[in-house]
Amino acid sequence: MESYQLKNGTKVFQYGLPIETKAVIAPKRKMKLKCDLDVKFQKDGTTISIELLSEDRIYGLGENLGGINKRGRIYESYCTDTPSHIEDREKLYSAHNFFIVSGKVVRGYFIDFPGRITYDMGYYNQKDINIKIYGQNFYIYILEGKDEKEVSSKFLEIIGKSYVPPKWGFGYFQSRWGYRNKEEVKKVYKTFKENDIPIEGIYLDLDYMDNFKDFTISQERFSGFKEFVEDLKKEGIYLIPIIDAGVKVENGYDIYEEGMKGDYFCKDKEGKPYEGVVWPGKVHFPDFMKKETQSWFGDKYQKLTDSGIEGFWNDMNEPAIFYEQEALEKAVEYAQKKLKNKNLDVFSYFKLKDNFTSLANRDSYYKNFYHEIDGKKVCNEKVHNLYGYFMTKSTYEALRKILKGKRFLLISRSSSIGMHRYGGIWTGDNSSWWFHLEQNMKMLPSLNMCGFFYIGADTGGFGGNCNGELLTRWLQLSIFTPLLRNHSAMGCNNQEPYAFTKKVLKNTRNLIKARYSLIPYIYSEYMKSVNHYHLMFQPLSFEFKDVLAKEIEDQILLGDQVMIAPVCAPNYKGRYVYFPEEMLEISFMHPKKMIGIRKKGIHYINYRLEDLKFFIRKNAMIPYVKSCKNLKELDQKNLKILAYVDNEAIYNLYDDDGISYDFIKGKRFSTRIKIIKKENNYEIKVHNTNPSIKNIEFKIIDSENHITEKDISFINKNQ
Repeated sequence: MESYQLKNGTKVFQYGLPIETKAVIAPKRKMKLKCDLDVKFQKDGTTISIELLSEDRIYGLGENLGGINKRGRIYESYCTDTPSHIEDREKLYSAHNFFIVSGKVVRGYFIDFPGRITYDMGYYNQKDINIKIYGQNFYIYILEGKDEKEVSSKFLEIIGKSYVPPKWGFGYFQSRWGYRNKEEVKKVYKTFKENDIPIEGIYLDLDYMDNFKDFTISQERFSGFKEFVEDLKKEGIYLIPIIDAGVKVENGYDIYEEGMKGDYFCKDKEGKPYEGVVWPGKVHFPDFMKKETQSWFGDKYQKLTDSGIEGFWNDMNEPAIFYEQEALEKAVEYAQKKLKNKNLDVFSYFKLKDNFTSLANRDSYYKNFYHEIDGKKVCNEKVHNLYGYFMTKSTYEALRKILKGKRFLLISRSSSIGMHRYGGIWTGDNSSWWFHLEQNMKMLPSLNMCGFFYIGADTGGFGGNCNGELLTRWLQLSIFTPLLRNHSAMGCNNQEPYAFTKKVLKNTRNLIKARYSLIPYIYSEYMKSVNHYHLMFQPLSFEFKDVLAKEIEDQILLGDQVMIAPVCAPNYKGRYVYFPEEMLEISFMHPKKMIGIRKKGIHYINYRLEDLKFFIRKNAMIPYVKSCKNLKELDQKNLKILAYVDNEAIYNLYDDDGISYDFIKGKRFSTRIKIIKKENNYEIKVHNTNPSIKNIEFKIIDSENHITEKDISFINKNQ
């Protein structure tokens, strides 16, 4: 075992010769350190045990089901195409191996290993965490701090800053697998426009491709693609096409032929390109472990950027495999030969059925193909969790080159820690279930802890049928997530806001308008979190240390100013909310009735479908502006401030050009606002470097519910 220490005090223990995942970018310094973990090596891997005290709570693990507190469940890190996110699902699309144990002592643990890991978080034995690593070559990072916020911040610091999309990436996006042609896509935008619903762009699913082939356009359904993209962009509407991992095996298809000629595909045991089956039928998978493949595949995105595309979503990159030809043939053979003319008992029927329903994504498939890493042949199983990461890295690096300094939107379904530097993620094929709405909220802090900030779920649910109430309630949460996309599957009912009754249309339209009003605040909190290595979304327990704050998981904090508490069940007109301190209740859709002080404790809050509620902490404020139809029309000239001040409140509104990477060079705008309560009035100090802001309107409320309104216009930078 080798040991190291990072600059921020993080301890690192190296076992064997790990594959370098590049998850951690902080330099290591060799030191003699003692590891107090119980690490045991076995023939089939390594086990680690960590004692759990009765009061200990477990946070993190990124994209996973369960509560914010991960204690009492089993989890598996092994990126998997999981279309049904049922309650006891142990793994999803991503592998995020960072977690915090919080009790009398607060420690963070990151296991840097690219293969399978299972976590028993006190499931079989409540007094222990038991981890199994399916290998013997890995790093363990141990981080210590005074509290969860400090440990989280230290981890974010060592893995590097998150990807930053263009500001238009914070708008509202509509998507559906089943917009069959450009006429249907145009109709979507036209209907949004006719109904006065703001929209930033439309995601294009597989429908736009020629027979599911990457980097192709169907000339039958999407002819004149470049002009189509340009016409929508003039209206401020962006198209975001999907790209899948598998490349169709087809002579005459240039991507396939180039991949074969350049030796860019993963190999089977015999050294031939590995063959799986996905949407196009038989496919080969690019070997993203090779830098040559990353460059080759990344450069192919220019086929679409040349048509004006500035955003992509990488999908099926766990990688998903519907079946292998041999596995399908065995299932068919079993059905035809062994069961023909047989009187099947129930167990024989179950075996027959399972032979087909279990074809997809079998573990055995990932033992059948290989990557090349530094000239060595490595089984996918050993580096499985890196596939989506390096596919997205290849996309990011190519687009940085192709788009020449212009930011782009990029999300991926599969990921591991490290990929957060290259793109965001959506949480995969969720369903139109109330349980998934609540799960969406619980994932937000966990994903932030693992470095992922540009995040969001398919609002309304991807699978199943969403009704108007569920869509409205989901929007009441998604209004606050950086990625806001309504996405649904072919065969499900449409769930665009206008697909429902006039009342639902009105409510959802107003919610989306509220999102655009709040974008200056959401963008500011996003960028400050990225730049300063702190969480955008936090559990209540990270800020408040009382028993209820530790137990409540259907409320979270956004930034340092706001608590959100969505309704996550049907037929409710409100909900009970726990206030760990006095807060100001905001009914954002009803400005004349938007004020209400809530004392510390539990209160029933009326929360109707026609509202958007959140709660401002004492001595805090939020900025907002007039809504707009898309970011192209966003006007920050008249900034509004809603403040709850009983002593002194300070807020720094971050902004930049929203397009370039100049913010990295320090080219940013700041509006620093300080409100000081005097005896019968307020003193307001503003330092503003943002040329867009010409006027600030203040609405200030104190704990006695007194309202003070002020207006400041800018002649100079300072006021």
